Amino acid sequence: PLDIIYEDKDILIINKQKGMVVHPGAGNYENTLVNALLFKYKKNLSNLNGKLRPGIVHRIDKDTSGLLVVAKNNLAHSNLGLQFNKHTIKRKYLCLSWGVVRPLSGKINTLISRDKKNRQLMTVSDINGKKAITNYKTLKVFKNINLPKISLVECKLETGRTHQIRVHMNFKGNPIVGDKSYGKTKIKFKKIDKIVEKNLKDFNRQALHAKSLGFIHPKTKKEIFFEADRPKDFDLLIKSLKKASI
Repeated sequence: PLDIIYEDKDILIINKQKGMVVHPGAGNYENTLVNALLFKYKKNLSNLNGKLRPGIVHRIDKDTSGLLVVAKNNLAHSNLGLQFNKHTIKRKYLCLSWGVVRPLSGKINTLISRDKKNRQLMTVSDINGKKAITNYKTLKVFKNINLPKISLVECKLETGRTHQIRVHMNFKGNPIVGDKSYGKTKIKFKKIDKIVEKNLKDFNRQALHAKSLGFIHPKTKKEIFFEADRPKDFDLLIKSLKKASI
């Protein structure tokens, strides 16, 4: 099942659930977003990205939830692709990160390249890679005697590199809560609110959600904008943090 929040003859806006891979690849050939799209739309999708990626203009990570645009034809695909290349697509994400980001709002501007030690991961580089820019602002810091400091941060992408927000938050020293690849893996708490502790343990993914998406419609040339509510697991964690903080 797909959570389609908008659809016309040219595009689809999908609110992707956590745990769903966008397109088939090594080790993931079934239960991907592409499988679901092919089942529902057969050949009524763009094919600019080849047979394995029909309609796919951009991706979000498997365990990141939120908004994706899918192209139903090649004209829409090339138009959207151009907007992504020019970095004119408006994308905002919500994340929970460890600690307090300093300064509370700002711009992270680095190069991002593949990690030499682990080719599946990305890293900030001083010498080579692609330019990556993330604008961020802290919406709330959850803190109390019985709480590790956790910040709710909104990130606005200027570029869309692989794992960009996850790499950038880690680079700032504030990795995303639940991020197994870039975050803290073994966390021990001296004192912690029991409900928050349970929700943190149950939250088995990075706390990252693609909450809004805005762009120029390929056919009508009008700007359109979409938002997706925080998923239940994300919401539950935030509510328990609010309750436990001062």
